[in-house]
Amino acid sequence: MKRTLRIGVATILSTAILAPFAAEACSRAVYFGEEGQTVTGRTMDWFVSDMDTNLWLYPRGLERNSNTAKPVTWTSKYGSVVTTIYEGAAADGMNERGVVANLLYLAEAEYPPANADDTRPTLSIAAWVQYVLDNYATTAEAVEGLRKEEFRMVPIVAPTGEPGTVHLSISDASGDSAIFEFIDGKLVVHHGREYQIMTNSPTYDQQLALAAYWENIGGSVMLPGTNRAADRFARMTYYVNEATQTADPRRAVATVFSVMRNVSVPLGIKIPGQPNIADTLWLTVSDQKNKVYYYQDTNSPSILWAKLGELDFNEGSGPRKLQLDGNPDIAGDQTANFKSAELFHFMAPED
Repeated sequence: MKRTLRIGVATILSTAILAPFAAEACSRAVYFGEEGQTVTGRTMDWFVSDMDTNLWLYPRGLERNSNTAKPVTWTSKYGSVVTTIYEGAAADGMNERGVVANLLYLAEAEYPPANADDTRPTLSIAAWVQYVLDNYATTAEAVEGLRKEEFRMVPIVAPTGEPGTVHLSISDASGDSAIFEFIDGKLVVHHGREYQIMTNSPTYDQQLALAAYWENIGGSVMLPGTNRAADRFARMTYYVNEATQTADPRRAVATVFSVMRNVSVPLGIKIPGQPNIADTLWLTVSDQKNKVYYYQDTNSPSILWAKLGELDFNEGSGPRKLQLDGNPDIAGDQTANFKSAELFHFMAPED
């Protein structure tokens, strides 16, 4: 049996090493501090230098539309702060109840195919994060709701021409997590506090096997150091749990930033024959106990943040934007600096 396990892990390792590098190689980790201090961090890695990234504030009672040919429509139950890309997709964010949603690249994702018998409305993956933040107060609620598959998920093509194939992670203020992947057209859900780490390829079940392999070695002995997804998964698993677990929100946030920087790809890294190794463009860290959302552009020496407890999420207050694109020197507390703005349309395919 041990020999079979070794062969299985070796097969997964070789697959991970030989697999094509994804253009978007993001990372996500959840930190469990003391006294309910939960913090989620993520990186956004992409092979172009500009994703037109901005922060948006969305209130309760906002009418939303998936912008597909047969759209999903909903009204937001909860206010949220969201990081958007290309003014057409929600990539990351936290709502006022402390639910955090992160969209990461997954080359293996395959969504349910369109067919005449499937009469469900469709939701673009560009709206997946926003749908979750608008509708759910806990991870368990999100799992229950999304498992029903009341709509069909549809992929997009990024403005760069890259395929929009992703998986979704959710965490809440209690530290409960869920990972959602579409594999061979079927929804696969990993739900539980133990699913605190997510990167990219291979699929999540194989990532868990790789993590178990490295756990047996022990991070104090050796950790994989490349920017491959499997290596980043192993490093985050070790560091986010080995780090000091504290109730101090400042220390907890700083710890998560340090872990996410450990798995970030330095700007300008180019490897011959591997053109899709991707620079880390920005990081977010969400303090889910104190409801503070932090953002850092890697072209900036400073961090900015918004305190959700001091934002106006009342129905009718309207969407507001913090213009980050073209303003790399924004820093510090930006809670009061969101400005009224017209909603953009989610990117969607012609379906």
